[in-house]
Amino acid sequence: MKLAPERLRGLATALLEARDVPPTNALLQTDLLLEAELRGLPSHGLQRLPLILSRLDKGLADARSRGTGTWRRRSFLSVEGERGLGPVVMMHALQTMRPVLDETGIAIAAIRNANHIGMLAYYAEAAARNGVIGIVMSTSEALVHPFGGTQAMLGTNPVAIGIPSGDQPFMLDLATSVVSMGKINNHAMRGAPIPFGWAVDAEGRPTTDPQAAKAGAIAPFGGAKGYGLGLAIELLVAALAGSDLAPEVHGTLDAIHTANKGDLLILIDAAAGDGNVRSLATYLDYLRRSPPSDPASPVAVPGDGARKRRAATERSGIELPQPLLEHLLALEAA
Repeated sequence: MKLAPERLRGLATALLEARDVPPTNALLQTDLLLEAELRGLPSHGLQRLPLILSRLDKGLADARSRGTGTWRRRSFLSVEGERGLGPVVMMHALQTMRPVLDETGIAIAAIRNANHIGMLAYYAEAAARNGVIGIVMSTSEALVHPFGGTQAMLGTNPVAIGIPSGDQPFMLDLATSVVSMGKINNHAMRGAPIPFGWAVDAEGRPTTDPQAAKAGAIAPFGGAKGYGLGLAIELLVAALAGSDLAPEVHGTLDAIHTANKGDLLILIDAAAGDGNVRSLATYLDYLRRSPPSDPASPVAVPGDGARKRRAATERSGIELPQPLLEHLLALEAA
């Protein structure tokens, strides 16, 4: 059963407001989740709402906090998230950085003690649509095994980069693991096996069972390269945000602990350099027109697929796993 995005928007917003989340904060949190659904990323979509609601109910997330920022240097903002909802804290930091960015051309915010920020592209794209290069990084619980290892020791440690480039910004958003834990959870919710190579079980054996994978570890993407990039993000975020390292991180996948991962937001005024965003758009179109290996699959650039899926899903509606839909409707009726 597919539901119109606006029906789900109203449902999610109402559930958040019922837990004393101010309307502006509720709309922002909901918009982030719906954008993930529309772009074909259910792992970062509404399947996370029950956990967010539970964290609010237990006082692990603060419905009203936007975080408190302190400028440690002229362009470096240190943010104490105060257990605020991740999107609320992140977007407040982005807005706080803008006056300094206008003056210096670059600003960095390091955030700790905020809840899960979800799909990183949301923030990088918000910056890029306003003429600003946005780079976002985040850490998580230990979910990924090191290259050559079997035990979860690193976070999935995603990075997103948004660059103004004409009408549509260039948008790259990826985890440094083969997949996110949210995607494995989505497979488990649907009772579907995961592809071979995504993860190992608790004994370090490759598995296609999502439940076994949840008890084991996800593989880094690209072998040693993904491992190295993920480790670099782990260290960079912890060094600047003062957040914990993966083995001690909790709170993005449970309703037991305070979230103690870190987030990093880097903004660069695209007009501060000597480049021309129109020339970037021309180059991206040149890439798209290059000869494909499969004539049925034209060359694309990062972000194209998400935009195409978004347009299709807006027309057709969003299909949630039946157990999730029933759970949300039961919460609405309660």
